[in-house]
Amino acid sequence: MLTAARIREYNEVGAIVVPDVLTAEEVARLSAVTDGFVERARGLTGHTEIYDLEDSHSADNPRVRRIKAAHAHDPSFAALTRHPKILAVLKDLWGPDIRFDTAKLNMKCAGFGAPVEWHQDWAFYPHTNDDLAAVGVMFDDMAMENGPLMIIPGSHRGSIYDHHANGVFCGAMDPENNDVDYGKAIPLLGRAGSITVHHVRAVHGSAPNVSDHDRRLLLFQFRTADAWPLLGFPGGIEKFNGLMVAGQPRQPRLEHVPVRLPLPPAVKQGSLYENQKGMKNRFFAIPETARASEMAK
Repeated sequence: MLTAARIREYNEVGAIVVPDVLTAEEVARLSAVTDGFVERARGLTGHTEIYDLEDSHSADNPRVRRIKAAHAHDPSFAALTRHPKILAVLKDLWGPDIRFDTAKLNMKCAGFGAPVEWHQDWAFYPHTNDDLAAVGVMFDDMAMENGPLMIIPGSHRGSIYDHHANGVFCGAMDPENNDVDYGKAIPLLGRAGSITVHHVRAVHGSAPNVSDHDRRLLLFQFRTADAWPLLGFPGGIEKFNGLMVAGQPRQPRLEHVPVRLPLPPAVKQGSLYENQKGMKNRFFAIPETARASEMAK
């Protein structure tokens, strides 16, 4: 799937876009499944084990910003964890032994989709080594106007930044610390059916969707079989090994990588969106509809 140049790009930048991984028919089917989830959110008044809702959500106007653990709630999403083209990309980067972690479907609906503040995934789940990546499956075309994923090139080779506010984990970096030049960010753009792959240590975020086009990105977390989570695996070793999607389980490989633990835990537990409400300073503007809803709480 990947040429030597694309592998070098991933290693140098910390992210790549691979076009046309899914067919138009696959995208249409996944979009229809997603529409069904949004329709079933009608009538909800708060977050659930499945749904994370926009602050501007209402019973009459359902607004979903995330489907949590999407792979656990529909077989169409679950099948993508073993999609041969996705696994081929990861094997090109890491080798044959791949373990899945979890998934979430982030949705920025037209005109109001919430931003995601700058952060590193590694801050949430450090492992014994950093051969981990998130794979984003585009259900919609990604353009600057609808809030695409943005990456700071080369940041995966740098520091692990503080994701705390007032000593408590908040799942985001404080933009006023001037740790990173956010002006260097590059967007990961592409057509529906393309995938993004970004390194677990890459600094990334995304602006709100101010366009009249949806931006739905199904994110899968993958890791090499020898990357073991430092925070443990409550389900036990059998469940951990049950997450293998290619190759064989391996013993942990311990590398000298910087680590900050997400402790004490965020004041607002739940999704990343809730964690980031504990921030002191924001980089991205919040859409006015969401701001008004949040101020009313």
